[in-house]
Amino acid sequence: MTEATKAGLEGIVAGKTSISTVGKEGLDLTYRGYSIHDLAKKATFEEVIFLLLHGELPTLTQLNEFIDQLMSWRSLPPELQTVLKLIPKDCNPMDVLRTGCSMLGTLEPEKSSSLQLTIAKRLLAIMPSMLLFWYQYHMGKGSIETSSESEKTIAAHILHLLYGHPASPSQIRALDVALILHAEHEFNASTFTCRVITSTLSDFYSAITGGICALRGPLHGGADEAAMEQIIQFKSADEAEVGIKSMLTKKEKIMGFGHRVYKYGDPRSDIIKEWAKKLSDEPSKKNLFAIAERIEEVMFREKHLYPNVDFYSALTYHFLGIPTFLFTPLFVISRTSGWCAHIFEQRANNRLIRPIAEYVGPLPKPFIPIEERN
Repeated sequence: MTEATKAGLEGIVAGKTSISTVGKEGLDLTYRGYSIHDLAKKATFEEVIFLLLHGELPTLTQLNEFIDQLMSWRSLPPELQTVLKLIPKDCNPMDVLRTGCSMLGTLEPEKSSSLQLTIAKRLLAIMPSMLLFWYQYHMGKGSIETSSESEKTIAAHILHLLYGHPASPSQIRALDVALILHAEHEFNASTFTCRVITSTLSDFYSAITGGICALRGPLHGGADEAAMEQIIQFKSADEAEVGIKSMLTKKEKIMGFGHRVYKYGDPRSDIIKEWAKKLSDEPSKKNLFAIAERIEEVMFREKHLYPNVDFYSALTYHFLGIPTFLFTPLFVISRTSGWCAHIFEQRANNRLIRPIAEYVGPLPKPFIPIEERN
């Protein structure tokens, strides 16, 4: 296999971007030049969205105006509410966002590319409404109100819609940080899908829908869900150590470890681990955190593998009371900010993305008429 035909395009430069980078050694992740450590410590998710979409951090006035705009676009059109009610309660919730995004594109179509920023904001504002309206409707709560302006931030709005009451400041900030950490990640599979679709001059909604479809695949999204299912199967840290060693002996995959880009550890992992630890304020939660830490220790000792962001994100979401099957949809809500930025960038200097393939099929051969074939 030649350098130009590496499986999965590993290590292949597929384009240029000024949005984010993991660095040459994968030692840090930056958004528009800002370290993920600084953003997770000092910024809000709304500031990060503004940064990704506009290329620079907002002033206080700009941020307040931006938040007000997002709050004003949370409501679901009646036609979209009808569609969400018709989506089965036992479906994959990624299908809810995929269908909801596509439906919104028929109700509020992109009639001009000049509307792209408005559409980006609308999608970022309405996706939590789509997901939680569908969830609560099928939980027997009826048609919940999603346009409330009692919660200013996306994190607070998500938790309020989920809980039915305001969340605590620590709960809101934990989810806010998780959303920041998942917002952007260079040319990952779903982002590249968005850019490929955009390069054909398709509409904004099609590109975002394509990104959701790519993230639905378990090799890209869903690692945090699988990690959570893995953690909760053990009752103690000692049991986890025995179990993980046994799985390694059988060459079974341990979810939440290893990353194609980060060879020396995911810089996002320690950040979200601290939030998982802060939220483990009850005996049952402390036990789960101890189990996760023991798994981390075993994986480093036995395989020299580090946890990726999904491993402790899973615990953080779990401690926030978020159902496991909603973990990946939350990833969508966050990553849409990065997808939108990449759509803007692709459109600004577009060229149809059309790679070539290395042919490995049969050599040319003569066609034999059917009556002459044995």
